[in-house]
Amino acid sequence: MKLWIVPALLLAAVAKGEPVMHENPQENTAIATFGGGCYWCMEAVFQQAPGVLSVVSGFMGGTVRNPTYEQVCAGGTGHAEVIQVRYDPARVSYEQLLEWFWKAHDPTQRNRQGNDVGTQYRSVIFYHDEAQRQAAEASRAALDQSKVFARPVVTEIAAAAEFYPAGKYHQDYYRRNPSQPYCQFVIRPKLNKLGLKE
Repeated sequence: MKLWIVPALLLAAVAKGEPVMHENPQENTAIATFGGGCYWCMEAVFQQAPGVLSVVSGFMGGTVRNPTYEQVCAGGTGHAEVIQVRYDPARVSYEQLLEWFWKAHDPTQRNRQGNDVGTQYRSVIFYHDEAQRQAAEASRAALDQSKVFARPVVTEIAAAAEFYPAGKYHQDYYRRNPSQPYCQFVIRPKLNKLGLKE
């Protein structure tokens, strides 16, 4: 069983409900932020990606400071449910993480993934530097041109902003609640499709 280490400062921010900025305090690590529907699904996928050190579920891209889960779900804050991924670039490239992102959801649906509907479930890549922006745009263009999907790829690419971790209840959700119906009927089939196990 793998352990996913979350830095102490990040855990403290999660516990306090404080925003986490997208600095990179640890050497030899980098941060990626993705939104692809419900963050419980995305978290469960990226926790198994090689080279990923930690995954934190939260919110980004809105106009309200310190939004609650209920506020975001109501659709009025402008935030997307996202995961913030800390990874080791020596073990996995940003481009490889993008491949996981494309496979983990349907990027042809702008504000919907399955039964989860609303702008908070939008397909979005929040880039943390110019290299990530260029990689994300090139990857999106290549995927669109490949015609893997019958419809156009509509994933938004935007600059990262303040990241607000979701409450403790939402962290590591699938691993803590494997028998919960949402986990069984939504997350588990997604993991199976990607050839992942847990």
